[in-house]
Amino acid sequence: MMRHSFGRLCSLFRTPPAALCALVLALVAGLIGTAEPAQAQVKTPTGIPSFRPQAAPASQFGDSRDEVTPSLLVSRTQVRPGDDFVIAVVFDINHGWHLWPQKGAAAPKGAQNVAEFDGAIYTTLTPTAVEGIAINAGFTQWPETHAIQADLGSGPGTYAVFEGLTKVFLPATVSADAKPGPRTITVQLGFQTCDSSTCMAPVDMTLTANIEVVAPGTATTASSTDPAFASFDPSVFNAIRSGAVAPELVSFDVVGYKFNINARGWGFALLLLVAAIGGALLNFTPCVLPVIPLKIMGLANAAGSRGRTFMLGFVMSLGVVAFWAGLGIAVTSITGFTSTNQLFQNPWVTIGIGAVIGVMAIGMMGFFAVGLPQWIYAVNPKHDSLPGSFGFGIMTAILSTPCTAPLMGAAIAWATTQDKATVLIVFASVGAGMAAPYLILSAFPALLKNMPRTGPASELIKQVMGLLLLAAGAYFIGAGLSGLLREEADPPTRVYWYAVAAIGTIAGLVLFVRTLQITRSSGRRAIFGGIGLAVAAISVFIGHEQTTKGPIAWTYYTTARLDDAMKRGDVVVMEFTAEWCLNCKLLETGVLHTEAVASALNAKGVTPIKVDLTGNAEAGNKRLKESGSITIPWLAVYAPDGRQVFKSELYTPQQVLDAIAAARGAVKSTASTATSQPANDGRRGS
Repeated sequence: MMRHSFGRLCSLFRTPPAALCALVLALVAGLIGTAEPAQAQVKTPTGIPSFRPQAAPASQFGDSRDEVTPSLLVSRTQVRPGDDFVIAVVFDINHGWHLWPQKGAAAPKGAQNVAEFDGAIYTTLTPTAVEGIAINAGFTQWPETHAIQADLGSGPGTYAVFEGLTKVFLPATVSADAKPGPRTITVQLGFQTCDSSTCMAPVDMTLTANIEVVAPGTATTASSTDPAFASFDPSVFNAIRSGAVAPELVSFDVVGYKFNINARGWGFALLLLVAAIGGALLNFTPCVLPVIPLKIMGLANAAGSRGRTFMLGFVMSLGVVAFWAGLGIAVTSITGFTSTNQLFQNPWVTIGIGAVIGVMAIGMMGFFAVGLPQWIYAVNPKHDSLPGSFGFGIMTAILSTPCTAPLMGAAIAWATTQDKATVLIVFASVGAGMAAPYLILSAFPALLKNMPRTGPASELIKQVMGLLLLAAGAYFIGAGLSGLLREEADPPTRVYWYAVAAIGTIAGLVLFVRTLQITRSSGRRAIFGGIGLAVAAISVFIGHEQTTKGPIAWTYYTTARLDDAMKRGDVVVMEFTAEWCLNCKLLETGVLHTEAVASALNAKGVTPIKVDLTGNAEAGNKRLKESGSITIPWLAVYAPDGRQVFKSELYTPQQVLDAIAAARGAVKSTASTATSQPANDGRRGS
C-alpha cells in the first residue's frame, strides 16, 4: 500500500520535518483514498459487524492485513559462526487502528492496571528452528503499549494495545560450529487489527528473511542502519552469555481459577508437582474408578505380610509409571503423535483394549474355571503375583488415557513442545501421581483391614466389579466400532450404550439381591443394597441419556458449516468430544444439558457445533489444535468476528453462559466506546 511506504519515509525524519511530512502524507492519502474503493463492512441482523467482509477488490485481503503491514528484517545479511544478530518483526499499523499486544503485556505508562480478556487475539510470534542458529524467543523485546478505554461486554475497562509503527525484536546467535551456507529465517505471526468501530478478521501468516552464514574470518556486510533496529537493547546478548534464563510461563485454568507457573529453574519442580496432582486426580475419573476396588482387594488379600503388600503395590506403581513414560517416549519418537487421546482415535486400539478388559472381567467373575484357550489365561495374571501387579498397573494407566484430569492437560501440552528429557520427566510425573494412592495403601496395609478377604462378601464384590469391568469392556468395544462405522461429518452411532447400560443394571441388581441374601444386618443391607439400586438406576439413566438426541440442536463440524455460521454472524460454541471420552460425556450432561445452558445454545444467533473426534477425525484434530488444545474435553466459544472469547477443559454452566453473553458483545469491544490515547506522531512504541 502507498501509505505504508510514505509512512516509512516520514519515519526517517525528525521533527519538525517529520511533522511537515506527515501533513503532506495526510493530504496525499486523502486524495488517493477518494479514488480507492471503500472496504465493505458487513452488519449482521443484530447490528454486530462480521469479520468476513463482502467481496473485496483485489488490492484488499479482507482481513487484518488491510490495516497493518507486517515485515521481517534482519540486522545483518551475512554472519560468521559465533556472531550475534537481530530479527525484527515490524507492524506498520494504519492511523486509527491498533493490535492487541502479546499476552501478559505490561501496563502502559499512566495506567495503573490493564485488564485482560479471553476474547483477545493476542499478537504472537513463533520462530521456526534454523540449523546452526539459536533464536532466543524467550528474550523477545516487545515495544511499549498504549492504553484504550473499551467496553468488552462486562463494563468499561482499560486495555493495552499496539499502535503506529510497532517493532518486536528477537535476539539470535550463530552457533560456533555452524556450517557456511544460506539460511531462511521464518517467523509465524498471529494478530488482529481493530479500530474504534470494528475488528478485522484475525490473521495467521508466515514471514521469511534470508541470511548467509560465511566461514570464520570472512569479511561480512556491516550491520543494518535501518532505523527499525535503533531501539533494540543489545545488552540482552551479555545476559544470555552470562547464563540468564528467560521465564517460560505455563498457564492453568480450572473452572475459572487461573494461575501461571514459570517452568524455568525451581518453577520446573512446581510444574512437576502440579502434573503429579493431575495424575492422582485421574484415579477419580470414570475411566479408572471401575478397577480401583479390584486392586484394593488384591492388596487386602496380601495384607497379612506387610513386606509383600508393599512390594505388590510398588510393582503396580512401576507399571503405571512405565506406561506413562512409554507414552512420553512415543510423543518424542513418533511423528504426529502429540497427546494420549490419539491412542483411542484408532478404532482397533479401542476395540483391542475393550477385548482385554472383557477377558479380565470374565476371569474376575470366576468363569475361567471353564476350559478356555491357554492364551486367555495369560492376559489374566493373578493380582497377588509381581508380573500380575505390574500388568495391572499398565492396564490401569491405559484405562486413564481417554480421560484428562484437571491440571495435567496444560502440563502435558507444554511438555510436548520441549526436548525429549523434559517430555519424559513430565509424563513420568503424571504416572507417579497416578500411582501414589496405590503405593500409600500398600505402605499402610492397616487402611485395608476392613476389606473382606474371603467368604460370600468377597465373592460378591468380585462378581459386581467383574460385571462393571465387563460394562467398561463393552463400552470400549462399542466406541471402537462406532469409530469404524462413522463418517467424520456425521454423528457416531450410540446403539452400543444399550449393552453397557444393561450390564451395569445387572451389576446393581446383583449387588442388591445378594446383599439381602448374605447378611441380616439392617445397616449393611441399607448401605450396600442402596448402592446396588443406585448403580442400577444410574445405568438406566446413562443408557437413556446417551441414546437420545438430547436438548441441544448440534451441528456436526465441517469447515463449510463453521464458515456458514460465521457468515451469518452467529456466536459459535464448539464442543470437542469423542465416544471414548467419558469426561466429555460427564461435562456435556452435567453442564451443557442444563436447562439454562441448553436454552442459550439453542437461541437465535448462536450455533452449537460438536467436533466429534471418534475415529480418525483429521479435520477435527486440526481444528482442536487451532483452538488452543491437543486434548479433550475442550470447549471454545467464538464471537461473530472470529475472536475466541472462551476456552477451557473444565467449565461450569455459569462460565458458558457468561462466555456466550461476552461473545454476543465482543465485537463492540472497540465499537462505540473505544477511544485511543494520543500516540504522538503515530509511532510510539518504536
